Amino acid sequence: MRPPLDVYYAITSVWSFLAWDRLRALVERYQLDVRYHPLDYPTVFAATGGLPLPKRGPARQRYRLVELERWTKRLGVELNQQPKFFPVDETEAAQLVLAAREQGHDPWSLTRAFMAAIWHQERDIADEATRRAILEEQGLDPAPLLAAAPAMAEVRGRETEQAIARGVFGAPFFIYGDEPFWGQDRLDFLERALAA
Repeated sequence: MRPPLDVYYAITSVWSFLAWDRLRALVERYQLDVRYHPLDYPTVFAATGGLPLPKRGPARQRYRLVELERWTKRLGVELNQQPKFFPVDETEAAQLVLAAREQGHDPWSLTRAFMAAIWHQERDIADEATRRAILEEQGLDPAPLLAAAPAMAEVRGRETEQAIARGVFGAPFFIYGDEPFWGQDRLDFLERALAA
């Protein structure tokens, strides 16, 4: 029996977004049991020595755009590399994803909708009306999810601490069995592990 695949990510991470559809293909190909964890990355960075994008040096920020250009061309993905609403507070969106997960909905789909709002649609996921509209667009009843979302702050905090304890430091980050894989550019290595 296969072990579960833990997926640690930030909704606002463009690298998580670039992994998202390819991750879904792996999940379907290998019939994986996946556990999705939208973490509190400021806490992860504080614990592991990382820096949020606005605090990184100018050379690192410039090079990020170079890599984004390379990867979007390689993957054939179109996105706005410098969206209007970025950086953006993803707290409430992440709590809604957790609420959806707890209520039996597919966290992959809702996460993708929030990611697309940032990287394709120039929408502000920190805005409550926008989040409600995205829920409706996904065919979800907003009321029970919005009611449950505040309680997910504790769940997110607990999962963030557990992730740090497992060695998670960036996004996206995958753990299959006990083997870690950091970055969208490690999905090939993850697939090798799945196929072994």
